Order: sequence, then structure tokens, then C-alpha cells
Amino acid sequence: MRPLPLLVSILLFLLIASPANALLAYASNEKDNTISVIDLATMKVVKTVPTGQRPRGMALTSDGKRLLVCLGDSNRIDILDTTTWKVTASINTPDPEYAALRQPGDNPLYVSNENNALITVWNIDTQKMLVQMPTGVEPEGMAVSPDGGLVVNTTETTNMAQFFSYATGKNLANILVPPRPRWAAFTDHGREVWVSSELGGTVTVIDTATFKILDTIHFDVPGLRSTFIQPVGISITADDKYAFVALGPANRIAVVSVPQRKVLSYISTGKSVYNATVQKYLLVGQRPWHMAFTPDGKYLLTANGLSNDVSVIDVSDLRVINTIPVGQQPWMILVSPH
Repeated sequence: MRPLPLLVSILLFLLIASPANALLAYASNEKDNTISVIDLATMKVVKTVPTGQRPRGMALTSDGKRLLVCLGDSNRIDILDTTTWKVTASINTPDPEYAALRQPGDNPLYVSNENNALITVWNIDTQKMLVQMPTGVEPEGMAVSPDGGLVVNTTETTNMAQFFSYATGKNLANILVPPRPRWAAFTDHGREVWVSSELGGTVTVIDTATFKILDTIHFDVPGLRSTFIQPVGISITADDKYAFVALGPANRIAVVSVPQRKVLSYISTGKSVYNATVQKYLLVGQRPWHMAFTPDGKYLLTANGLSNDVSVIDVSDLRVINTIPVGQQPWMILVSPH
């Protein structure tokens, strides 16, 4: 058999390899009821996927093949195939705000049902509910420990971080934190949980063995009123060196030393802020809300709710290298695992 001409071989290679190897990010746009699919090689939106009403929280299976989208005003969670972008199944559950998958195994799914003061637990393969866990008022942030044994939920109105056992479903502890806790993030070693308090303007660090508060981190931006500093999303590097905290209307990302629990500096929308430890920064979009790292940890993406865009931050020198327009009011951002 005669070999293919060189040009034909190259074109075939590009046709086969490029789409499959693209690293993708997904932004949930709660105002226009869509998911923006971003190709991180080109830094552009390559597809806009219509959804049900008010997409907010999302979860992604470890193989990247299924995206679960919480549709608060449609009272369901849709499971989408990330190859075809078809809805393959739905979980009917009232007012889902956020959901987190247990790893390894991608099961079960923990859902905060905000209006019902419940965590519901689901098998995503059968779409059957396994158990209900009563919570405080307005459950929001959900996180599962790296070993899968501990679940934490934040309740906005009762100002608590609530801990549950995966094995028994038992409520292990209720920790009071400053007003309106919105998010919880485990450190990679799993010995700490960091909880953001939007109206309290703080992050609370909790020991997962004793459920004692280890520290409370405060933020102070020169020239900015404290009422604008509203921590929401928290992303912690895999080596547990740095935590990035989205400060919402402050239009800044705080960079915090995890071992020292000390704010090092801010990524600012206004001007570059020089810090001897953490270099200088460039702008992010307006009202950064939630964030996600790329699998190699080189980049951090922020969903910016008021400017309708996603910022790409180079983690090594902590500067914004690109801004990507998406849909209206992006709330959450996820990145495919490979």
C-alpha cells in the first residue's frame, strides 16, 4: 500500500488529535441559562450550551466525561455528556445550589438544597436518593475531604460550618463562623477546612480532627471600604502553600500563605500591587466569584460575575494573562481533568 502524502498525514493527525487533546473549562452563566465551553489552548469560547433555569454549582467526574449542573429554578441537576453535550440523565431535587462528588469513584453526589435546609445524597448512575441530612438555614457550599470520609456544608443564615460522616451520615459538629459563610475548601492533606464568610469579610480555618477553629484570616485593602470585601470562592494549591480567595465586589483575589495563614498580597483590578514575597499583579474582572486551577496547577481561572468574563491567572508570577468573555453573570468555573 502506498504511503499517504505528507500533507494529508499532517491534516489527518491534526483533525484527530486537536479536539480530543484540548483542555476545556466550563463556566455556568446563571443569567442567560448557559454553559460556556472554553478551549484553553486558544483562550476562546468554542461552544455555548443551553441549560435549564439558573445554572450555578457544577461538578465534574474524574474522567471529565460527565458535567453535573445545578439548575436552581428548574429544581433539578442535569448530567451532561461533555462529548455530545446532550443531557443523559437528570436528578429531580428542589432548589439545588451546589453539589460535590465524593472521590474516588465519583459517587455519591452531595447536594445543598438551599430552600429546604437539606443535604441530599444521590447515586449519579441510578439517580436515586440515598439519604437526607438536615442542615441549618440556606445550605450553600459543599466539600468532601480528600480521603472521602468527611463532608462539610456551609449554611448562610445560621452561620455554621457543618460536618458529616460519609460512613454514617451523622452530623459530627456544627461550628459557628462569621456571617454568611459561602464556601468551604479542604487543604490537600485534609487536616484543615477553610470557610469563607461573605458578610463577615473573613476566612475561618478549622481543624478536621478536633473541629476547633485554628485561625481567622482578615482582609484589609488600602483605600477600600471593608463592606466591599466579601470572600466567597477559595482555591488552595496542591502543595498546600497558597490559598487564593475571591473577594467579590472588592474586585480582587487575595493570595494567602497556607502555613502562615497570612495574606501576602492581592491581585487587583485597579493597579498592580508589589509585594517582595509574591511579586506584582495585574487586573482581574469585576466581582470574581469562584475559581479553578488547571490540572498542572499553572493557571487559575476566575468567574467574574459583573464583567461577564473569565480571567486566566499565571500562578507562577501571579498575573492575569488573559480575559475571556463568556455569558451573563458567570457563577462557577471548572476545568477538565486532562
